[in-house]
Amino acid sequence: MDIKLPQSVTIVEVGPRDGLQNEGIEVSTDQKVELVNCLSQTGLTRIEVTSFTHPSWIPQLKDAESVMNQVHREEGVSYSALVPNKRGYERAMECQVDELVLLVSASETHNLRNVNRAISESLKDIEEISLDVPKDRVRMRGVIAMAFECPFDGKISIDRVIDIGKELKRMGAYEMALADTAGLANPARVFEVFSIVTHELSGISLAAHFHNTYGFGMANVFASLQCGVSVFDGSIGGLGGCPYIPEASGNIATEDLVYMMETMGIETGIELDSLLECSKLTEGLVQKPLTSYLSKQKRIKY
Repeated sequence: MDIKLPQSVTIVEVGPRDGLQNEGIEVSTDQKVELVNCLSQTGLTRIEVTSFTHPSWIPQLKDAESVMNQVHREEGVSYSALVPNKRGYERAMECQVDELVLLVSASETHNLRNVNRAISESLKDIEEISLDVPKDRVRMRGVIAMAFECPFDGKISIDRVIDIGKELKRMGAYEMALADTAGLANPARVFEVFSIVTHELSGISLAAHFHNTYGFGMANVFASLQCGVSVFDGSIGGLGGCPYIPEASGNIATEDLVYMMETMGIETGIELDSLLECSKLTEGLVQKPLTSYLSKQKRIKY
């Protein structure tokens, strides 16, 4: 059987932001900086460092400015941050982030719980930010949360995902990540959604962001690969979850993702042994066992 897969993929490390935001133990500013600096030495070219949200929303990331300003920025690495509104954008620009992450949920209920805004209101907030982007010379990455299934609203309409995607593209997003925020998607649904969205949203890079609640994460990655997707989010050690969905588990682990690609002959540009050192560091920071397979199982050499 001839399966068409890309020769290479780009992996976006989201652990310092999406991974740490849900951890109960407080991780210090110095520890966060150490983690980002460690990740910067692995061959990763994109790292999502933090979120410029109000400290009362995500207390773990209240030190966004300090972390972003203290990170040693490696040449060839893009350092991004999530911004929920215009104030967050202004804070991010003061820290000279390379890329903005702008998120809106395809579920009305989830969007209200996540940012206390209707979808239409979130899109207006993003449009307000987008008007300043050209002069600030920063890139915009759109993320559509709950793009497949939602624990509150059920199966999400593909048309709604496309409509939101078209709006974000119109506002200037160069890339669109479809996120399985609660980890409810399955490979068949992922293949269906990406097959349609890749046709309807041509001219923009598409990315995939999977959680591993029921163990479908890597299978969903493979389904996405078959649709031509070549950008994937991963979180070191499998850290993550969702503050407003307690049952949701972590993101797919970056080290497992790299290993899967490596064994399939797909290039990532990432040095796996260096990444595993970051995984060990992460386990010490959160003071609990990680969920990634490679953090528990030694690679079998052959």
